[in-house]
Amino acid sequence: MAHIAITGAAGNVGSTAVEAFDHETHKVTPITHTETEGMESVVADVSDREEFVEKLPEDADVLVHLAANPSPYAEWDELKDVNVEGAYNAYYAADENDVGRVVYASSNHATNGHIVADPDEPETMRAGTDVIDPDDETAPDSFYGVTKVAGEAMGNYFAHREGVEAVNLRIGWLLAEEDLKSEVTDPVSEEYAEEAARFARAMWLSPRDCKDAVRAASLADLPEEENSVTVNAISANDERCLSLTHGLRTIGYRPRDNAAEVIESN
Repeated sequence: MAHIAITGAAGNVGSTAVEAFDHETHKVTPITHTETEGMESVVADVSDREEFVEKLPEDADVLVHLAANPSPYAEWDELKDVNVEGAYNAYYAADENDVGRVVYASSNHATNGHIVADPDEPETMRAGTDVIDPDDETAPDSFYGVTKVAGEAMGNYFAHREGVEAVNLRIGWLLAEEDLKSEVTDPVSEEYAEEAARFARAMWLSPRDCKDAVRAASLADLPEEENSVTVNAISANDERCLSLTHGLRTIGYRPRDNAAEVIESN
């Protein structure tokens, strides 16, 4: 049995992550910023280091750190405390409490600067983009993306200096199937309608694949001499530009869903 603590557990990805584990086999401790209806959780402010250390269960084996401001349109001052300070606090608390692994919720926005149709439209994708491997140079498309690159670097630091295993999950766009269809047929951006629809088709992460990715990142044995890995967490979409090979090799993540099949089933 593993004990998994999950910050940001009331959020879109967090509530899905809580369901990723068999609660009869593993112990799951949701951590939320405020009390949440329908969820028994530990309430903690991840930007408060002392509180984070105190509230993180000392017997946890894995910390899945999802708490963040998730907007690629947010300004720096809206992001820096929870996204940057919070990431440091997560690793610091894990190290202080002898938690063996941190699964850090990074994002496709850490590399989307390679593919955006317009720098002011971070949720767009040009046609004919190259495949992006986790080892390729980062290219944040927004201040949000910058915070995610910083969080990945924080994990690498703690992995190499303190021995905490770090799994950086570059999470795509988690959407239910009906929401994916809506984003493709009626994209928010009018000026870049096709580029926005292409982005949705490429970056889609199904709820089922999200659970698989979080579970694999939390429980899989990492390759020998690799205690810090970065994995793209998207579905097996026909139009994907993020490579899935590294995730299969390092944590055994093999997505099962495909945006094209969902859209064609309409």
